[in-house]
Amino acid sequence: MADSKPLLSLDGDPAAAEALLQDVFGIVVDEVIRKGTSASEKVCEWKEPEELKQLLDLELRSEGESQEQILERCRAVIRYSVKTCHPRFFNQLFSGLDPHALAGRIVTESLNTSQYTYEIAPVFVLMEEEVLKKLRALVGWSSGDGVFCPGGSISNMYAMNLARYQRYPDCKQRGLRALPPLALFTSKECHYSIKKGAAFLGLGTDSVRIVQADERGKMIPEDLEQQIRLAEAEGAVPFLVSATSGTTVLGAFDPLEAIADVCQRHGLWLHVDAAWGGSVLLSQTHRHLLDGIQRADSVAWNPHKLLSVGLQCSALLLRDTSQDKFYDVTLDTGDKVVQCGRRVDCLKLWLMWKAQGGQGLERRVDQAFALARYLAEELKKREGFELVMEPEFVNVCFWFVPPSLRGKKGSPDYNERLAKVAPILKESMVKKGSMMIGYQPHGTRGNFFRMVVANPALTRVDMDFLLNELEQLGQDL
Repeated sequence: MADSKPLLSLDGDPAAAEALLQDVFGIVVDEVIRKGTSASEKVCEWKEPEELKQLLDLELRSEGESQEQILERCRAVIRYSVKTCHPRFFNQLFSGLDPHALAGRIVTESLNTSQYTYEIAPVFVLMEEEVLKKLRALVGWSSGDGVFCPGGSISNMYAMNLARYQRYPDCKQRGLRALPPLALFTSKECHYSIKKGAAFLGLGTDSVRIVQADERGKMIPEDLEQQIRLAEAEGAVPFLVSATSGTTVLGAFDPLEAIADVCQRHGLWLHVDAAWGGSVLLSQTHRHLLDGIQRADSVAWNPHKLLSVGLQCSALLLRDTSQDKFYDVTLDTGDKVVQCGRRVDCLKLWLMWKAQGGQGLERRVDQAFALARYLAEELKKREGFELVMEPEFVNVCFWFVPPSLRGKKGSPDYNERLAKVAPILKESMVKKGSMMIGYQPHGTRGNFFRMVVANPALTRVDMDFLLNELEQLGQDL
């Protein structure tokens, strides 16, 4: 017979449960927040996969472990994880640690509710509505709709689905057989989620027509016009253009006004993937980069990137609620999304915004631009550093040319040898634990570093460290 007493964690001992959590929080504060954000500590403690498996003892057994062992497990997980809050972590489009956002994440996880109905999440349903309203206002819309999604890739896919539904409402019931061959258009610099979304929605990757970009990575509107006409001539029906505000590598912003003109002429849905660059809308100084975004039908925006809200915080914003009435617009938001259970992603952004205010967040964005400009100027002063191009955003792309290659740009194997430098330096810095920077080839360009200036804790000291460390690591190459 079942025990009539409630079964609390740790064998019904609430005091022990509280003590465990106090200990875990203490470890988190010490190992993640204090040490993880300290420039004197390592960004990561790199181990090869087989060694790491042994160190973590990942096997799940039939017998439980002691409290002390569990706390040691927590320490080990933190010890061997990459510290994305570290001031020398430049690897991704997200970094840093905002204490108010983290407080929101802790509260969210503790309450463990789902965002789908007012009944079960009254505070967060109202909060999400208010946060989305604020984001829409920054885009330039006085009304509309939106939802927080599990990542920008899903936001982009939902936008594609909405555009298809608006053009062919029958497809919801009749499926793909209700559709002619469709065509959507995006730049060659777009995020890979556009093709993934087309495949997932049954449109097929062949439906994605690639528009040329200029030397800075911006979509060329004239080629967009040409690609639309070409698709029509081939018997496809254009329905969507996906522009990008802040490409992942070069940080380029597509010319939205000109693209919107093309969409208006052809009656196409305009989606703007501003997952990376959307937060620039907070800056009065730099928001001109997104001029024309108010003419979009939908926008994807990830505050977890440039605003350091914490993973994940990805909004899909819609200009008009009248075009997508395939769900009831009520306080029960569950019908808006594919998911049933949906995590709460609004509290961390709301709490951070309450603490910082819009002005504080604007200063963060402006500071990131200023540091990116400082880094670019310092690069020019040093031998062995070469900008790929002048940065428009906070992506600073450059090559480090080691001493053995300097002055040999005309040699036949120069580009091949230079392309090997970034991977070698990346391995050295990661194994040393000093910093992490991403690299990649791009078009005809060989591997170069993509430095991302996003962590609000960064200063000029960190920019100088980056350059000094690369010089030190590469001095014998």
